[in-house]
Amino acid sequence: MTETGDEASLSLAVIGNCAISALVDAKARVVWGCMPRFDGDPVFHALLDSADGIGQDGTLSVELEGMVRSEQSYDAGTAVLRTRLFDAEGRGVEIVDFAPRFVVRDRTFRPMQLVRRVQPIGGHPRIRVVVRPRGQWGREAPMITRGSNHVRYVTSSYVVRLTTNAPITYVVDETWFSLSGPISLCLGPDETFEGGIEETARDFQEHTTIYWRHWTRRLALPFEWQDAVIRAAITLKLCQFEETGAIVAAMTTSIPEAPHSQRNWDYRYCWLRDAFFVVRALNSLSEVGTMEDYLRWLHDVVRGADTGHIQPLYGLGLEKELHETQLAHLSGYRGMGPVRVGNQAYEHFQHDVYGNIVLGAAQAFYDHRLFRQADLTDFQALEAMGEQAWRLHDQPDAGMWELRTRARVHTSSSLMCWAACDRLAKIAVAFGQAERASCWRNRAQIIQDKILSLAWSDRRQAFVESFGGEHLDASVLLMAEVGFISPRDERFVKTVDALEKTLGDGPFMRRYEEPDDFGRPETAFNVCAFWRIDALARIGRHDEARAIFEALLACRNHVGLLSEDIAPATRELWGNFPQTYSMVGIINGAVRLSVPWDHAV
Repeated sequence: MTETGDEASLSLAVIGNCAISALVDAKARVVWGCMPRFDGDPVFHALLDSADGIGQDGTLSVELEGMVRSEQSYDAGTAVLRTRLFDAEGRGVEIVDFAPRFVVRDRTFRPMQLVRRVQPIGGHPRIRVVVRPRGQWGREAPMITRGSNHVRYVTSSYVVRLTTNAPITYVVDETWFSLSGPISLCLGPDETFEGGIEETARDFQEHTTIYWRHWTRRLALPFEWQDAVIRAAITLKLCQFEETGAIVAAMTTSIPEAPHSQRNWDYRYCWLRDAFFVVRALNSLSEVGTMEDYLRWLHDVVRGADTGHIQPLYGLGLEKELHETQLAHLSGYRGMGPVRVGNQAYEHFQHDVYGNIVLGAAQAFYDHRLFRQADLTDFQALEAMGEQAWRLHDQPDAGMWELRTRARVHTSSSLMCWAACDRLAKIAVAFGQAERASCWRNRAQIIQDKILSLAWSDRRQAFVESFGGEHLDASVLLMAEVGFISPRDERFVKTVDALEKTLGDGPFMRRYEEPDDFGRPETAFNVCAFWRIDALARIGRHDEARAIFEALLACRNHVGLLSEDIAPATRELWGNFPQTYSMVGIINGAVRLSVPWDHAV
């Protein structure tokens, strides 16, 4: 049961269908949603203009007269959201939100459409429907035209049509009216609606529910924490733009990593690093469809790299230039601007990207379930990525944290260059390419020797963030996860101890200790805490790992989602939302820590 307020927060739920998505708050207001792509101009933008709370402009709302409280949850095993609003006398309405997704004639039907179904759940409640999309990032009010059962909203950015069986006059004029029976609102393309409105909305809901329940039924779940894993898996699936296969890091832009920090970035693009972690997490649940779609996209990234250079991120349609601009007319999340569109990191040199490419594609060379198993030509294309990794493994870069004013030979980047060479050696063996296997194995050994020598600090008794450096960085926890070093190696154990003492804050963990372009990080970075859990479990400290995992699960919002960061003192969520890294951590932690099925039943 959620008490509601007007201040913007990340007590949000995500709905989507792998083509579009939207964020819905506890009052059933759609406060963020981009069409026709995740990285487009938002149709609803209120979340990023909320200095004075969530206003009505830039929202799609169903308001209950005299509302005093709300409840919100997903239907189990689905991406269908149910919100209930109540007044003081117990009258209420139920709002069901979803984006249609199901299979028709062997094809996935995922239109650019949000469906909202509303029905009374006590007495004769009075409601008001407020539909206020905006164009050009909130600058442009739409031209409105109306038909017998629809309203068109026309801007220079888009044209959308709301088809509804609610009284059109009441919708356009935002008039309060009594709700005596169910109504439906379908917002999508400017196309004639076929079939009855209520019948179609009900049919779409039923088929979408069935689709998601069949999808989750096929997951190979751990015995423990199944509900948390299911919600994380569905959320990760929703972050894939299925048309191309790209996976966004988050659905939002410019939610600050900490209050008034200026650390506001646009995460609505595909980072090869983040996408690899998503693919691997879903693969651990035997959900390989996401990997197959992503590999289509990755295939074109690799083959489009004429010079061999790969950017850290690309647009959903393989766009290379993602120029970063600031929108001064928007106040930002809770007034904490700037609002940024685009991400300057596309210009960076981040050498870990080559390892992430090889790691992301490696399973395709072994998995016989795939419709298209990777072949020798794919291996040869990956070798070009390996050549880049070998050439750059000891060269300065911006690092995985995308530092904008400092270049060093980052340990995490060199580690992933090692991973590229190591996995290429293994793939070469699988193809019987003895000479290539020897080449890549020798290169991996040279890189490994350099990392063990140059990234170890006798003074800190830990692996540090850069060659010859002295500062600690949580990214070195990945050493055990990618198989670089035994987790029982004394050096790795000491590194974990040092990181916990320096970067740990209860169950939380910061990324690094050294100030960056914006000073010292104030909030904890969720994925680092999950890396810590993995490391502790591998070392053998299972009880500690389980306690930290439970503490992190308790920080999820009311529908089980996490953003990028957490403020340790208040446990409030910060950063872009929902963050794929964080949802990946939930899956990895549960799979790592759960008791086996054969020991539990």
